[in-house]
Amino acid sequence: MKKSLKWILAAVVFLVFIVAAVLLYNYLSNEYRPDPLATDAPPAEQQSEETEEATDSAGDREENHNQQLTQAPDFAMLDQNGNTVRLSDYFGKPIVLNFWATWCYYCKEEMPDFNDAYGEYKDVQFMMVNVTDGYQETLETARGYVAEQGFSFPVFYDTQTEAASLYGLTGLPKTYFIDKNGNLIAHGNGMLTRDALERGIEMITEK
Repeated sequence: MKKSLKWILAAVVFLVFIVAAVLLYNYLSNEYRPDPLATDAPPAEQQSEETEEATDSAGDREENHNQQLTQAPDFAMLDQNGNTVRLSDYFGKPIVLNFWATWCYYCKEEMPDFNDAYGEYKDVQFMMVNVTDGYQETLETARGYVAEQGFSFPVFYDTQTEAASLYGLTGLPKTYFIDKNGNLIAHGNGMLTRDALERGIEMITEK
């Protein structure tokens, strides 16, 4: 009898522990979920700008902000027609630059949102750049997937992996938000929600 009671008490304690662990995990996941977007201004510069904001004139703040902007690294790629183009060819319009591959699950999960946003934001240049290394990803597999899904956004192919090297890609997907002057404004690591995508677009289309 005593042995059975011990087993019952042990089972109850274990069950309480499991429930508590699940509740704690859910709480921490919701409470400390990081923002998927990050600005490309170094934290030290952001702090300096905040400190000087009280004494700087509006013109001085704008000049300091412009000095802090980083130009997006330029690279060559193939467009949908097989022509060689460069990222800088598209400067003059805000750019959403997304790196993806067909073997990347989260790339494929977020692509419908990018396609919808492409149809909505007519003044923004979408550049969906496939990391076409010739091994994990080929032109045939990438083009076949885009055709199968019926995506309408412009697709480009990093066949020389020049972009992957310049942007230091260690995982996919990755998205950069570039203003009309070719400056990096923000980026997102991993899959973006629709809200995060729209926030990034707003950051590069603000007047």
